[in-house]
Amino acid sequence: MKKLNNKKIPKFSENLFWDTDIQSLDYNEHLSFIIARVLDYGTWHDWKELCRCYSKEQIREASLQIRSLFPKSLNFIAFYTNTPIKEYRCYKLRQSAPTLWNS
Repeated sequence: MKKLNNKKIPKFSENLFWDTDIQSLDYNEHLSFIIARVLDYGTWHDWKELCRCYSKEQIREASLQIRSLFPKSLNFIAFYTNTPIKEYRCYKLRQSAPTLWNS
């Protein structure tokens, strides 16, 4: 687990990274992965930890590149960053591959 720009290491819920060795996470290099997990599976405490460790602009820039987010998570981050939903990569990818019967 590598430090985050001389800040405290965030204390996320243990179940948030169930499939990852948390000791190997680099909090700068894996920012998009961390944000996606917090948005899709995190608690309010996890979100507050994320906001404590990263600036709003860092969260915005990283979240724009995430390939997949739940619809509620995408709406939340678009509202939080005041960014049109059409600018998000996950929205563009979802639109380019529509599913039958909207499942």
